[in-house]
Amino acid sequence: MDDYPLLELFWTMLWLFVWVMWFFLLFKIITDLFRDHGMNGWAKAGWLILVLLLPFIGVLIYLIVRGRSMAERDREQAKEQQEAFQQYVRQTAAPSASPAEELHKLSALKDKGDITQEEFDRAKQKLLT
Repeated sequence: MDDYPLLELFWTMLWLFVWVMWFFLLFKIITDLFRDHGMNGWAKAGWLILVLLLPFIGVLIYLIVRGRSMAERDREQAKEQQEAFQQYVRQTAAPSASPAEELHKLSALKDKGDITQEEFDRAKQKLLT
């Protein structure tokens, strides 16, 4: 009963999870530091030194002191990305020209002889409906 291999496996998995979570937080904090435009370079360097020299304590201090503003910057970035995506969709899905411009192009094609009168009438009917 002195050997608990299943319990050792559990503790190993738990410590591995905590270690991976800490790395995730460390990288998240570093990206948040460089994304914050309101902080000057010396403050960023100070936080970076604290987080790298005192890793566990530095990460906890950063989360306590700047956790709320970190979440606000995340929301702001998500909002900007959503707006950029919606702008892209509007530009991509919007018709390239007004019906009057399309009708003018069709008329020019008919005058040049590229399309027949029947093709022009069908395209015009489709455009106007």
